[in-house]
Amino acid sequence: QVQLVESGGGLVSAGGSLRLSCAVSGSVFSINAMGWYRQTPGKQREPVAVILSDDIINYTPSVKGRFTISRDNAKNTLYLQMNSLGPEDTAVYYCNAVIRAQRFATANAHWGQGTQVTVST
Repeated sequence: QVQLVESGGGLVSAGGSLRLSCAVSGSVFSINAMGWYRQTPGKQREPVAVILSDDIINYTPSVKGRFTISRDNAKNTLYLQMNSLGPEDTAVYYCNAVIRAQRFATANAHWGQGTQVTVST
């Protein structure tokens, strides 16, 4: 079984920073794309930042220049450094990873349980 565990969310004042982490554990042969998504009540989950298998990084326009996604392959951990946070960044943040459990297995997408980020004015 594969497990993704997020941490680092919380309450921060506008203009502040937070660093999210997502640790992948379990049966992992390889990890392809990894990314952070967020969701607010009544809205669809949206991508925030994604690292593709060839290390190409994509950010949603609203976070460019403020958020930085990175991964530590040795630790199977994904990070999201969030700076200059604003109330519009308030959401539940989810980690996603496309994982191949065994060498010739199909790669499947897995989600973490989510971590709440709340930015106060």
